[in-house]
Amino acid sequence: MLPFGAPYLPTMKSQKENALDLLGLKPGQTLVDLGSGDGGILVLAAERGLKAVGYEINPFLWLISRLRTLRYGRRVKIKLRSFWGADLSQADGVFVFLITHKMEQLDRLLSVRKSKKSLPVVSYAFKIPGKKHLKKSGALFLYQY
Repeated sequence: MLPFGAPYLPTMKSQKENALDLLGLKPGQTLVDLGSGDGGILVLAAERGLKAVGYEINPFLWLISRLRTLRYGRRVKIKLRSFWGADLSQADGVFVFLITHKMEQLDRLLSVRKSKKSLPVVSYAFKIPGKKHLKKSGALFLYQY
């Protein structure tokens, strides 16, 4: 068992940019990154004028991402905790880079959220079982909840 959740693997900048493009969020909207790692996608989101919320359970990665995003002030929040209990009702889009055996649990989390608005979700590398993706770009899968 891993002490801090899924293993950390950095996402290439081009993949992060493609993920944000697939989500199609506009400035002022909110991106939630479930397992935000080193904060790279949060930085890109803030540079695009988005509000960004990251969840990271690894305290070392949380600290790195916190330091990387300080200059964006209140536009970026990083929570040092598991995202499994996250309130996604304010999310306009979600990015996630998980592992295969957690994708079904992710589907349940996204399906029971409190908001009724449509929610685009981009998963990097791993498909959500039983859910048809709307679009694929390289290793990115776009879903709608």
